[in-house]
Amino acid sequence: MQNGQQPIFILKEGTERSHGRVAQSNNIAAAKAVADAVRSTLGPKGMDKMLVDEGGDVIITNDGATILGEMDIDHPAAKMIIEVAKTQEQECYDGTTSAVVLSGELLKKSEELITQNIHPTIICSAFRDGGHFIAGKLEEYTQDSKDLLLNIATTSLTGKSSASIKEHLGNICVDAVEALSQDGVVDLTQINVVKAVGGDAHDSELISGIIVDKERAHSAMPASVSNGKVLLIDFPLEVKSTEMDANIQITDPNQITAFLEQEEGYIRELVKAIVDSGATIVVCQKGIDDLAKHYLSKAGVFALEKVKRSDMEALSRATGAGIINNLEDVEDALGSCENLTEKKVGELPMSFFSTPNSSAVTLLLRGGTAPFVEEIERAFDDAVGVVAVAYEDGQVLTGGGSIYASLSRDLANHALTIGGRDRMALEAFSQALEVIPRTLAENGGLDPVDEMMALRKAHAEGNHHHGVNVNTGGVMHMGEAGVYEPKRVVAQALKSAVETATMILRIDDVISSRKAGPRQG
Repeated sequence: MQNGQQPIFILKEGTERSHGRVAQSNNIAAAKAVADAVRSTLGPKGMDKMLVDEGGDVIITNDGATILGEMDIDHPAAKMIIEVAKTQEQECYDGTTSAVVLSGELLKKSEELITQNIHPTIICSAFRDGGHFIAGKLEEYTQDSKDLLLNIATTSLTGKSSASIKEHLGNICVDAVEALSQDGVVDLTQINVVKAVGGDAHDSELISGIIVDKERAHSAMPASVSNGKVLLIDFPLEVKSTEMDANIQITDPNQITAFLEQEEGYIRELVKAIVDSGATIVVCQKGIDDLAKHYLSKAGVFALEKVKRSDMEALSRATGAGIINNLEDVEDALGSCENLTEKKVGELPMSFFSTPNSSAVTLLLRGGTAPFVEEIERAFDDAVGVVAVAYEDGQVLTGGGSIYASLSRDLANHALTIGGRDRMALEAFSQALEVIPRTLAENGGLDPVDEMMALRKAHAEGNHHHGVNVNTGGVMHMGEAGVYEPKRVVAQALKSAVETATMILRIDDVISSRKAGPRQG
């Protein structure tokens, strides 16, 4: 109320509003909380998180994207940090934790600047300029990735539950990428993953072809087929049912016989059409009638029923067969399979379609427990993704926080050429970049002060590729340790962190509208 006037309310009753320093402080605190939630998972010595949903299902992982995806977050600024992880995962498959931790550190340094009365607009402008500067500097540290694909895979796998088989799984990742490469582009959607609990993780293998976790529809069918012709159908091999309820009144026993003979004749004609087409392998998305199974068995046809749509589509790509819904189209829809064999994996019967002439591959994952196999799958997804990125881009950087330390030093030197408050913001940006090597040291149980002093000394002496040795302490050349990551992962993490930090910093007013509850009578 001013000058005796009544206050004017322009917002609905129940609307909450925070503005100015309060809004900025709340947003920064929420973003930092999300970053802190995943910070301890960063690096080869990172810890795992146990996630329990409402149904009691448990996920144990240190994958940043999985952790943030499972968290039930309500704060809008925190959700913006979640988007950083999603973008990083979509673009690069890995580096989500680094991107989120860096975003949180930039906001933490920004808060310190705001308390010194440096306007958020100045900070945002300096951060954007700093982002452009270090993006250019990345080119100076880039190396050719041609002979480093296995190093990239094992670097991604180190620190995860799959670390015990990182060499084995790393070779699988490289083999998969090279098998799927067409004109320098890798289509990771062609990789099919089949999980089988039991056995040892080292039993995991890459198959050239498709594995369907189904057994043949009838025990009398052949257990294997060589040079088979594949037919994929998405309609049931059963007697058609009427679309309306009806009662059939039978007055003569002969009518029953005629009725059954008619059904049998229909099934026989279906099977005859299949056999006449030359198909020796039938994969049906729906069910197969027992009588049809009998006739298919007598004809020496291998048949699978109730196969998932995703497996049908994978088989279509691998064998060249079309998925049909009418046997009239059978002649033009047959595909080929060099060899089909039913095998038992542990206690589970599975059908192995070998198609060496296609680009389709399947990863068979083994492990002692279901949570362990699930975590191996997540680790594989990240590792094969970064290998594909490095293969396509042909550019990698040394890891271990070495590049972030180099960029921090470069940006600090660049800040010396800038005057005024922009310099303070650039220096804060430079300090924020050190959060990655510092966190690696902390998670490795090392003294972060000692490690950062040694790292700064090494970089001051021109050792741009030296990073934190989390195994023994001290610093070393990350290339000699075989620690690499794709350039795209670092570039995207830096870009996303800067964009998110500046977006949150520019918010000085938060208006939260909530629907009013029911009126009380």
